[in-house]
Amino acid sequence: MSAEASGPAAAEAPSLEVPMPSGLEPGSAAHCLKPLTPNSKYVKLNVGGSLHYTTLRTLTGQDTMLKAMFSGRAEVLTDAGGWVLIDRSGRHFGTILNYLRDGSVPLPESTRELGELLGEARYYLVQGLIEDCQLALQQKRENLSPLCLIPTVTSPREEQQLLASTSKPVVKLLHNRSNNKYSYTSTSDDNLLKNIELFDKLALRFHGRLLFLKDVLGDEICCWSFYGQGRKIAEVCCTSIVYATEKKQTKKDYRISEESMAQNRFLKPPDL
Repeated sequence: MSAEASGPAAAEAPSLEVPMPSGLEPGSAAHCLKPLTPNSKYVKLNVGGSLHYTTLRTLTGQDTMLKAMFSGRAEVLTDAGGWVLIDRSGRHFGTILNYLRDGSVPLPESTRELGELLGEARYYLVQGLIEDCQLALQQKRENLSPLCLIPTVTSPREEQQLLASTSKPVVKLLHNRSNNKYSYTSTSDDNLLKNIELFDKLALRFHGRLLFLKDVLGDEICCWSFYGQGRKIAEVCCTSIVYATEKKQTKKDYRISEESMAQNRFLKPPDL
């Protein structure tokens, strides 16, 4: 419960617990409502069960809904204990009062609590606090680094579930070096790394627009697949068999950049 006093002698008054008479609850339906005492300098507020004792000067100092309530233009009713009932959550009402009294308050760190406080500030029409909360939320959104999560396919069934669960175009890179039964050419390992590096760069740049998948269990050694609207649009295989000095060798190419760009016209961008 928050409390506040008015006047030079009580400017530094600490917060007080307002005692409740035994068996009485503020806002109880058993008590008849009556008008707020005329010329009273102090107001006892019961906001959703949260009790606050403050001054009329605080409530009417800024142009808010509370000023409209307590400026004398409308009749304010209290219960038998003198409590004014406001049918609203009292979770952030202390912060609202502090802002009305001091003109500024420390804002919550939690995005959820910031959103809750913004909702209360809008309800009570506290324009300055509304602007402060909106600015803090905007700064949090700008400072939030979006996560780049790349699922690794562990089974054909999981792949189908991933394809069916997204409306984004999909780019999948399959790389499985252990599938090869021949030796590699001298440039194969370098080209495999180039394909993996390109995939990672594309994922970092476009993960907000495309879904990127990795497959390390498939039958190919290095293969790119492109999907749109749940079906495969194109495939680029980067391996081939070459003959050199009486034996077969597996060759890996690094040509996906040009070919993948050519596939972009098939990929439907997500709706904005």
